[in-house]
Formats: sequence, C-alpha cells, structure tokens
Amino acid sequence: MEEQPPLRILHCFRSPVGGIFRHVRDLVEEHSKAGHEIGILCDSSTGGEHEDRLFDDIRPFLSLGLTRVPIRRSISPSDIATMWDTYKKIKSLRPDVLHGHGAKGGVLARLAGSALRVNRYRVARLYTAHGGSLHYSRSSLGGQFVLRMERLQEYFTDALVFICEYERDTYTRKVGRPRTKTRLIYNGIGEREFEPIYTRSDAVHFIYVGMLRDLKGPDLFIDAFAKTERLLGRPLSALMIGDGPDRDRYREMMVERGLGKRIGMLPAMRIHEAFAMAQNLVVPSRAEAMPYIVLEGLGAGKTIIASRVGGIPEVLGKDSAALVEPGNSDDLARVMAETLSTPGWHAKTMPSPEAVQAVFSSSVMARDVLKLYYELVNPAAGQAIPIAS
Repeated sequence: MEEQPPLRILHCFRSPVGGIFRHVRDLVEEHSKAGHEIGILCDSSTGGEHEDRLFDDIRPFLSLGLTRVPIRRSISPSDIATMWDTYKKIKSLRPDVLHGHGAKGGVLARLAGSALRVNRYRVARLYTAHGGSLHYSRSSLGGQFVLRMERLQEYFTDALVFICEYERDTYTRKVGRPRTKTRLIYNGIGEREFEPIYTRSDAVHFIYVGMLRDLKGPDLFIDAFAKTERLLGRPLSALMIGDGPDRDRYREMMVERGLGKRIGMLPAMRIHEAFAMAQNLVVPSRAEAMPYIVLEGLGAGKTIIASRVGGIPEVLGKDSAALVEPGNSDDLARVMAETLSTPGWHAKTMPSPEAVQAVFSSSVMARDVLKLYYELVNPAAGQAIPIAS
C-alpha cells in the first residue's frame, strides 16, 4: 500500500484540565512522532501552573502551535465573537482534520470546519463527546435543548468517536441513532505507564485524585471516609489531590465533621507523584465517560474503588466487587473497609495490568484514530486532499 502523506491535525476543546486534556496530549504525542503536524486550540481562561507544565511537556510536538482564546462553559452572546475569531485562527492553520472534544470543542470544530468547506477548503470534522453534553437529562428543558443541538450538529459532522460502549449507547438513547459515521475507540495510556508505582513510607490509606466539583464526588469521598472509620473502629488517613471550584466547601465539610487532621488537601500534581501517596485510589464520580484516572491507577498497580458509572465497568469488569452504586456513600464505605480488612482483596478483584494494556493502550488508540482520519480525508484513495489556497 502506498505510504500515506502526513496530515495537519487541529484539536479543539474548551478546558485544558482532566481527561479531555489527557486524551488530546496522548494523541498529539503519538501522531507527532508519526510525522504529522499537530496543533491545539483551547480556552485561555482555565488551567493553572500544573496545566502550564503539561503544555510545556507537549509543546515540542505542536508544530501547528498552541492557540488559546476565551471559551466560556455556558452559552453566551460572546460566543459569536469567539466563533469568528476562532474561525480566522483555524483558517490560517490550514488543517486537514478538525477534531472537537467535549461539547464546546465539538461546536467550534464542526462549525469552523463547515465554514471552511463553504470557502472551498476540504477538512474532516470529527467530534468526541467525552461525556459532556451526554450527562444532561432529556427530562429537563436545558437537557432537551443541548441534546437537540447535538442531533442538529450531526449534519456538520463527518464522524463521531465514542471512547467507550457506555458513551455510544448513551448517545443513541438520548440523542438518537447516529446518522453519520461512528467509531468506538477506547481511551488508552502509554507503555511507560504500565509500571508499578510503590507507596511512600508515609502513605495514607486512601487518595482521591481529580477535579474538586460535585460531579466527581469529593463530598461522597469525605462522607464515606468517615463511615469507613466507624466500620473499622479506628482512625484512618486520606488525601484529596486536585483543584476546582468547590475546594473551600469541601475543606469546610471536613472541618465540620472533625476530619480536618485526617484528610489532607493538595493541589493538582503529576499523577506518579500522587500515586506514591497511597495504594488505594477512590473514584466516587456521579457521572463519567471513560476516566483516565482508572486506567492510570490500574497501570500503576493501584487498588481501585469506583462508582459504577460510564465506561468504568468496561475496565474493571461488569461484575467487579470494586464497583459501588453511584451517589451511595454507604456502599462506598463498605468497599473501602473491605480493601483494608480483607487479605488478598487486590489480587482477587483487580484486573491485571497485562489485561488492561491489551485493550486500553494509547498506541492502539492513536493508530485507530489516525486510520479514521485518513478514511475521512480521502476515503477512496486513503490520501490527504490538498487544501485550497
């Protein structure tokens, strides 16, 4: 088969934090190393020092550069000006592929890509929801609007990428059966991340790592921690690692319950540093798509206790004893107590790193995404179509 020419690929998303940012960073690195030209367009008002360090890590792979513009979480009149500014910046980069991630990133990529087509540019328009708008309920007016917008945008979409079966099934149930090309491509982590990370001598019993907002369940973690202490009849220790809008409220919650000295709080840090602080990782989310923290924890040999939400059962196993009912701190405390009191619980419950690596590898993810790009750019010849000047 004739060698495929390199592509110019631009990833669009709103907030450079969490799983979406991690997903894009992996694709950027893998595809850049394969000889493609990559760029990122994202919000300029979110992220902090930790995210700046992560951008520094991938900057050498961004031959199309890092473009940051103000992108609000909610819909507002300022979106019109943002769209026009974004369109001009995207046009100047001359991409072959526009890949939108998350609701706002999906809007920007697909509308800008469609505008480019009107102006005789040939560009592939892809969208990966990463949960996002699929967390909305069809029973609310706001949810109906968002989900109908998702349906409408299918007319401007060349392919939908689903990162787990749960996301694909949820899209079909809430939005409708897709009327454009779809592909299921699991999130994956790199080969170097499938190495044990051993705990420090001053390790705590449990850690929570992630955004400090109710959707991710930090309040459930605090509540379950207190109940775990009562179940075991002894004091325990924990850390909450991350940043977010509700940080002060969670701190007050701990102080009110007398847990301020037994649950510490640390800002977001590199994941290998966080994993060294405990063996047991708690993921108490109320909703998820396919969280990287679960894959990273398993690759590092950690014990995972997680809510039965999103694609997590596809990783841990649908009948795993590590899964708890979402929003139920009693059930979460029960499993947290079992991990500390049951000999061999980790070995009996966790999938092996080898089994996880066979399915959830970033190299496989990047290969399958790139294959889809080529199918869309020129399905007949499998070659990139030159962009009009």
